[in-house]
Amino acid sequence: MTKKTIRQRLCGAFAAVTMAALGLGAIAGDAAAQSAKDLHGTWILVSNTNTGPDGKSVQPFGPNPHGILTFDAAGRYAIQVMRGGQAKFASPDRTKGTPEDNQAVLKNNNPHFGTYTVDEANRAIIFKIEHAMFPNWEGTEQKRAFTISGDELKYVIPPSSSSLGSGTGEVVWRRAK
Repeated sequence: MTKKTIRQRLCGAFAAVTMAALGLGAIAGDAAAQSAKDLHGTWILVSNTNTGPDGKSVQPFGPNPHGILTFDAAGRYAIQVMRGGQAKFASPDRTKGTPEDNQAVLKNNNPHFGTYTVDEANRAIIFKIEHAMFPNWEGTEQKRAFTISGDELKYVIPPSSSSLGSGTGEVVWRRAK
């Protein structure tokens, strides 16, 4: 074997080992970044997609949803998700909306707040909802499997009695800067 061939093989082996180590480091980093501390801060909504058992996907808050989610170190959270481009009320007084205006607001907005904990073993956020625009959620707990990768938070909404029926939802957030 020539020195050039040996050097090429060593360089190739070094590159393969380096890439494998970097890949394992990224996986280990993502696996480790799944605690309550990693959630702290403010997140901006990127997407909200529901997928039915037939594989059909819908965006319940439209193609350009807006939202903000905040987790604090004391275990409190606040979330607001809304459809982008909502129609304005005819009246400038929010308390004088028509039945159609009010129905659209309820359908196109999903705010709630309360406390949260993290089940680190199962990588799940447990939202303990104190107050919500949808009053049926008040006093309930909702569990969401989640992952954090860099500045992206994803969680999964399991099948429930909501509009998902027997499908699931995926909500993606980006850390606010």
